[in-house]
Amino acid sequence: MHVHILGICGTFMGGIAAIAREAGHRVTGSDQNVYPPMSTQLAALGIDIVQGYAAAQLEPAPDVVVVGNALSRGKPVIEALLEKGIAYASGPEWLARAVLRDRWVLAVAGTHGKTTTTSLLAYILDHAGLEPGFLIGGVPGNFDVSARLGRAPFFVIEADEYDTAFFDKRAKFVHYRPRTLVLNNLEFDHADIYRDLEAIKQQFNHLLRVVPGTGLVVHNAADAHLDDVLARGCWTPREGFAQGGGPGARWSARLAGMDHSRFEVLLDGVGQGMVEWSMLGAHNVDNALAAIAAARHAGVPVAASIAALAAFKGVRRRMELAGTAAGISIYDDFAHHPTAIATTIEGLRRRIGGARLVAVLEARSNTMRMGVHKDTLAPSLAGADAVYLFAPPDLGWDAAAVARAIGPRATTEPGIDALLARLVAELRPGDQVLIMSNGGFGGLHQRLLAALRARQ
Repeated sequence: MHVHILGICGTFMGGIAAIAREAGHRVTGSDQNVYPPMSTQLAALGIDIVQGYAAAQLEPAPDVVVVGNALSRGKPVIEALLEKGIAYASGPEWLARAVLRDRWVLAVAGTHGKTTTTSLLAYILDHAGLEPGFLIGGVPGNFDVSARLGRAPFFVIEADEYDTAFFDKRAKFVHYRPRTLVLNNLEFDHADIYRDLEAIKQQFNHLLRVVPGTGLVVHNAADAHLDDVLARGCWTPREGFAQGGGPGARWSARLAGMDHSRFEVLLDGVGQGMVEWSMLGAHNVDNALAAIAAARHAGVPVAASIAALAAFKGVRRRMELAGTAAGISIYDDFAHHPTAIATTIEGLRRRIGGARLVAVLEARSNTMRMGVHKDTLAPSLAGADAVYLFAPPDLGWDAAAVARAIGPRATTEPGIDALLARLVAELRPGDQVLIMSNGGFGGLHQRLLAALRARQ
């Protein structure tokens, strides 16, 4: 079968392409911006890609066109697709129909921690010899790929609540019909899609409606918004987790290290074993508890999961050390929501102690650019000793007001070149620099390392 994918260079659609190719299909695709690393990865798989969305790419007609959610009416390829009557499906719909229908799906949903928890869960199952399929919205350190078909029955998927396609405005995750569902947490995000938190809760309620009664819902027992969603209807057994324990939390942790790199796993208050790993931060303890609980539902003993965590290598761009130059460490992190920013800073602080922590933030997500989080941004950055905010002229809100709320240790810069120059001039040996963005940030990480080496 010839599968043609529109928007193929996105992380999710690129994963669909890899899985379709592994399943034996002929795969082609197109995107508006074709560039490495995804273009290189797809080329290595033998997948031909065209630039842009011209109608000519549908000649001759593929057997099915998989439409990414970035595509909308008015694109020449979409108009031609509808006019010619070619079979089409969204990415989640195609995946559900072609791959997930006969699999035990383990899905990870929530506002924060999806990529890390999905990577943890996939690796635990793989470490146990189960060879799961997976589709992850990032690059896990323990695998060479972000998606694979794997061996039946298990398939692990990062389940986000973005809308599915221009013709299907349900959240993507309702298509996956998981048997094991992890709910990490729930906050307002994706303001470009959802009007308020209530609208997102509705989607999570829809997700709970498709989990079978013999399945399992693993949920954050310390999250009031999730409690509200679960109270609206849950027809599946539940197991709660919360690092500090509390009502409804069967899974908890007893810390043995200030940076959360050592902790004992507790089930119903009884110790199950000690985790010693390279990850840091309280949020990752919760991610680990969720993954252990979900893996147990799939038949992996807790002791085996704990052993796997010791070898977990993390995820690219999640507190990843980009490099060190002139005695200055540069970290790359995907944090782009005030809650994630605060927990990331806290986690690094616990690791570095009294060293100077410098936070550099690009408010790049659609929700951030709309100014939804501007009032909670300053408190989220409070744990940093110095803050640099990238504030391009088209940001749409006053980043200087955030800097003023933080105080004299915060500053804004309108251009990446100016920001780079200021960092090179003001950073000093021993600094720990945390660069946060859900995009490439103009290559700031490597440019800064190169400039610091030149300064040295």
